[in-house]
Amino acid sequence: MKAKEMGRKTIKGVNNIVNLVVLTVIILLLAFAGYALWDSNQLYNAADKSHYAVYKPTAKDEGKSFKELQALNTEVIAWLSVYGTNIDYPVTQGGDNMKYVNTNVEGQYSLSGAIFLDCDNNSDFSDFKNILYGHHMDKKVMFGEIGEFSDKKMFDDHRYGNLYFDGKDHGIEFFAFIHTDAYDSCIFTLNTKNENRQEYLDELLAKAVYQRDVGVAVGDHIVLLSTCSSGSTNGRDILAGKITDELYDDPFVKTQTNGVRELFSVDGKRSFLEKVPQWLLWLTVILAVLILAAFIFVYHHKRKQSKSKPKRERDI
Repeated sequence: MKAKEMGRKTIKGVNNIVNLVVLTVIILLLAFAGYALWDSNQLYNAADKSHYAVYKPTAKDEGKSFKELQALNTEVIAWLSVYGTNIDYPVTQGGDNMKYVNTNVEGQYSLSGAIFLDCDNNSDFSDFKNILYGHHMDKKVMFGEIGEFSDKKMFDDHRYGNLYFDGKDHGIEFFAFIHTDAYDSCIFTLNTKNENRQEYLDELLAKAVYQRDVGVAVGDHIVLLSTCSSGSTNGRDILAGKITDELYDDPFVKTQTNGVRELFSVDGKRSFLEKVPQWLLWLTVILAVLILAAFIFVYHHKRKQSKSKPKRERDI
């Protein structure tokens, strides 16, 4: 009888240990998932345009804050805005095209990097074609929205932008969305000779998914916003625009009756869940799973106790 009792206690102890180990593993996995989510959220927050808004050049302060950013990092050369999107960032240019892949505009290490001009371009955008690179990221940060121009309505509705450099604003009129390969030498080679510019424009438009006639000519300066495509390994999505001296009004800004300017988006209607921060949703799920795991553990523990009690009474 004592042997049976000891056996039952041993089995019970082993079961409790196994349950504790399983629960511990679940908690550790959820903790790791929570940390990964928090870390990812930190990355996206650091890359959000609002992080740099204080530096944006405006007519009111005549670019004072932007000059402060340039004092912090002398390789900051411009500011890019694509109206109606979250693309509203400083532009950098390094000595090579690798530096700002993992360095932000403040010169700090960051996986989100920065928007940067090709190192072989002139920093005053005086080349025939100027290429800007940026990471394709979720949550519409950096160049994460470039791929959305594959939608015809997105392309039609978002026609203008602004490029600030050399102390003044310049307009951008977007005329094509192109999907190509990272090794497309025609698109990404910069040294296009004068006599080959029309041929380049023809090929660029031939590869366009969508295009509009803005009268782009060989004497113009064009800018290509390039990022990785989510649809293929070496795919690249490119939004092509013409740099102009004419400035364009932002159609996504409306003036209220009190004269205050307010930003709005054509995609402004979002569901309740879309408005809730993703980290809060995940935290709720993690807490719910932890509570469920604890409930299951307590339930099984009490159930085993209730089953073992009659057996002990019969053995007495």
